[in-house]
Amino acid sequence: MKVKFTNLYNLIQEKNKIFSKINFLIKNSKFVGGEDLLKFEKNFSKFIKAKYCVGVGNGTDALEMAVKSLGLPKNSEIIVPNNTWISTAEAVINNGFKVIFCDVNLNDYSICIQDLKKKINKKTSAIIPVHLYGNPSNMIEIKKMIGKKRIKIIEDCAQAHGTKILKQHVGTFGDIATFSFFPGKNLGAFGDGGAIITNSKNIYQKCLRLRNHGSLKKYDHKFSGRNSRLDTIQAAVLNIKLRSYKKTIKKRNFLANYYFKKLHKIGDLKFFNLNENNTHSFHQFVIRTNFRDKLAKHLSNRNIDTMIHYPYMLNELKFFKNFKKLKKSYGLGKKILSLPISEEHSIEEINYVCEEIKKFFSKNKIKSLN
Repeated sequence: MKVKFTNLYNLIQEKNKIFSKINFLIKNSKFVGGEDLLKFEKNFSKFIKAKYCVGVGNGTDALEMAVKSLGLPKNSEIIVPNNTWISTAEAVINNGFKVIFCDVNLNDYSICIQDLKKKINKKTSAIIPVHLYGNPSNMIEIKKMIGKKRIKIIEDCAQAHGTKILKQHVGTFGDIATFSFFPGKNLGAFGDGGAIITNSKNIYQKCLRLRNHGSLKKYDHKFSGRNSRLDTIQAAVLNIKLRSYKKTIKKRNFLANYYFKKLHKIGDLKFFNLNENNTHSFHQFVIRTNFRDKLAKHLSNRNIDTMIHYPYMLNELKFFKNFKKLKKSYGLGKKILSLPISEEHSIEEINYVCEEIKKFFSKNKIKSLN
């Protein structure tokens, strides 16, 4: 059996509707802005239950504009978790602020609350919690910690479409939030795409201008912005995909629960420690083992694709000039492995993955440490 990590074409639901819509847009020269973009922004903000949504070119632009929109003090510090995609830190550096890396919680790979308390100081102007792998950060504790301090919260929800804390969607706890619609995301477009979410009218209006050279209409420039618009075709594709997205979350949770059940107490495997009161979107299903490379090779030899998210921690990149050993995340990039999980995978495929993992630990006589 061959188990691909993902097959983006197979993930496309309602192909005929999407292809028909794209054909219509092309024939009618509808490429930038317009009704389909406005419709998606309305539908996505409704899905998140936020007041405002701004469609932009990609998730990285969304982060950079989110930081810029807040008007943070010059030379201040912004705290980001050490285990995340580079965009989270790039958004800080590219806006001229100092990035401070925070350790991660190994139970769920979110930002470590204990280390965050130590990192907050008078220079801290913002925190960017990342809802990594579709698992929510502890926003309730972060907000309590901040209290009345003048510290802004920018939620990075690039991997967390549909993720909720209790019944509240991530992205609505802070001042502003960002999403990515890169094709490999649970809710993916047919190219790059992103969005900014906020409940602040002032932030919303500033972001509208930031994405379009500082203007709301042609020759209405109020300040220097950029060109980062979610194009009409991507907005139309996302509108169609959004309709059935709840089914996507349901299927990913079903497969994740199967993994948990079948791999319980196998070898030295460590998993997410999930809060049952939250909703997880399982953008990735990540395991942790001291035998990661050997296990990955074993699975590859059995025609099972795996990936690593991520092979290094951000503070290991020299150009950030902020290297300091963080105890929990140190060496983490050598232990984590992402297993196949998507709505296209069958229970037979996931069972095959589980059986091969069991064989690996049995063959190597690695006993459970749980």
